[in-house]
Amino acid sequence: MFTKVLVANRGEIAVRVIRACRELGLNTVAVYSEVDRDGMHVRQADEAYLLGPPASRDSYLRGDKIIDIAKKTGAGAIHPGYGFLAERDDFAEAVQDAGLVFIGPKPSAIAAMGDKAVARATVTAAGVTVVPGTEGEGSLTDEDLIAIAPDIGFPLLVKATAGGGGKGMREVSAPKELPGMLQAARREAEAAFGDGNVYLEKLLLGARHIEFQIMADSHGNAIHLGERECSIQRRHQKLLEEAPSPIMDEPLREQMGELACRAAQAVDYLNAGTIEFLVDGDKNFYFLEMNTRLQVEHPITEMVTGVDIVREQIRIARGRKLSYAQDDLRINGWALECRINAEDPYNNFLPSTGQITSVILPSGPGVRVDTGVYAGFTVTPYYDSLISKLICWGETRGVAILRMRRALDEFRIVGVRTNIPFHQKLLNSPRFMVGQYDTRFVEERFTLEEELDDDSNLAMIAAVMATVVTHRETQQAAQIIRQSERDTSNWKWVGRWERMQR
Repeated sequence: MFTKVLVANRGEIAVRVIRACRELGLNTVAVYSEVDRDGMHVRQADEAYLLGPPASRDSYLRGDKIIDIAKKTGAGAIHPGYGFLAERDDFAEAVQDAGLVFIGPKPSAIAAMGDKAVARATVTAAGVTVVPGTEGEGSLTDEDLIAIAPDIGFPLLVKATAGGGGKGMREVSAPKELPGMLQAARREAEAAFGDGNVYLEKLLLGARHIEFQIMADSHGNAIHLGERECSIQRRHQKLLEEAPSPIMDEPLREQMGELACRAAQAVDYLNAGTIEFLVDGDKNFYFLEMNTRLQVEHPITEMVTGVDIVREQIRIARGRKLSYAQDDLRINGWALECRINAEDPYNNFLPSTGQITSVILPSGPGVRVDTGVYAGFTVTPYYDSLISKLICWGETRGVAILRMRRALDEFRIVGVRTNIPFHQKLLNSPRFMVGQYDTRFVEERFTLEEELDDDSNLAMIAAVMATVVTHRETQQAAQIIRQSERDTSNWKWVGRWERMQR
């Protein structure tokens, strides 16, 4: 039974895992790259050790160094978080071979489900319908994929077999684009996950992206914690998630949840995982992939079910049974999560780097912020742009949306640009408010640009400009005079001088 956990990650997810360990009375070890020396996860852990230079391949992807640090510090388990080494079966196996506990699935399950091509074959054998695409197992060359592509049909997606988060993914609308997209996807996948293998998948237009959170223990129990709606995406990267889904009904939830558990049991799955589906307009659903790790958006499931997923992960890794049976779980209310990224939504979402000079976090009933930044923290270009997650819960979807609007208004991050204005505009979109959106909504039917075709908008601009000018004049009138170099004020010095002249 381990009493110390090494967290092989950084940022908000490392902080999240450290907090869960602390609640369970476990000591924690953080690892960091040279640019993360002052990271929040480093400050919160009981111990922290340097991995290496900023580049992921020299730090957070160095599984050998991480295992060596765990052994030297007496950590009995390693939690990989998400990204980096979380879905590497060779790393999970190396952890076990070193006599440590990997807080996640078995290496065999990661190999079967973490490799998207193998996962498709596995769930097909279990009777789950998959999105049309590259069938079979193993690696395919570019020539093989180019030959198969016409049978699948365009448009299609090139996807990395390892990892997720939109990395190593390219959309292809015509055959002539395929060779270049294959090379680009392979390069990005190799840089992000250390594995450049890719596969092809049919792009379903007008579909919604819905995923089911599953949990399984070593005693043969497997449950699902309901669904998350993840269709608000840009370039296949999720921006906002909600639970439950606006299109879900109880019979469909029961059917999809049962299939999700069946897919996990097909590979003797252990710990937390997510089965992802695409759902068309007629509510036909297709297996998309399985993420054999903790998801970025896990907090919204925690908010509507009351289950602490990270805590359950650790308990399962210690050999305990799941704290809940399927019949114990109920969906209570509604939750939304906005991913707060350090990027400029007005400049094609260009990443923004620099030092954060001020942070004001929203609070109040039903508001949760998972973050890894603080005033004085420097956002670097070496890692993902996600810096915080804003989660809001409400009794209904309407209440959750109103609460999220209020929380976004309160959220202040100064020093870098963020996508908070994007979320504010999105939550005021009529189509979003009524739940009428799909995976193409942001790219095809949403814009941040304001209409300037009537006098009322011009009047608003004039009012804003007048306010800015007034504020600037007020600030200039309130300038602070530098303190005198003497030990007291000039007035006192004049008084002394006058007394001396009497």
